[in-house]
Amino acid sequence: MNVIIRRATEKDFDDLYDMICEFAEFVSKSDQMKITKRELLEEQKHFVCFLAEIEQRETAGYIFFFPTFHTWSGKAVFLDDLYVREDYRRLGVGTRLLNAAIDHAKETGCTKVRWQVYDWNKDAIAMYQKMGARVGDNNLNCELDI
Repeated sequence: MNVIIRRATEKDFDDLYDMICEFAEFVSKSDQMKITKRELLEEQKHFVCFLAEIEQRETAGYIFFFPTFHTWSGKAVFLDDLYVREDYRRLGVGTRLLNAAIDHAKETGCTKVRWQVYDWNKDAIAMYQKMGARVGDNNLNCELDI
C-alpha cells in the first residue's frame, strides 16, 4: 500500500470536513460539532493539516494541528485531531501522520508536541506510547464556550 502524506489544500476541504464529521461521530461528540466547511476554509491560516492519501486517490486520514507557546518550554505544536478511517487503522497510517506533524514541529523550531487522547482509546494510547510519548499526567481538561 502506497501512502503519501501531504499538506491539505483548499481542494481537499470537502473531504477533510467529512472526515472531521466522521471523527466527531467516532468519539460520540457529533452534537458538539459547530464548525462549518466555510469557516474551516476561512480560518485555514490558523492551522496546519496533513492528509494521508492512498495510491493518490483515497484519503485515509488526517492530522490537524496549530502552533502554540508554553511558558515553560517555548514554541510548541498542539495536535487537535489525528483521525484514520476505519479501513486503514493498524496499517501505520496514524504513525506516519504523527511523524509528519513532529517533523513539521522540528522544522519550525518547536521544542514540544502536545495533544490529548481519550482514556478509552487504547489503540491510540498504545501507538503513542510505542512512539515514546508520555501519556497521562495530573492535568485536567478545561473548556469554556464563549
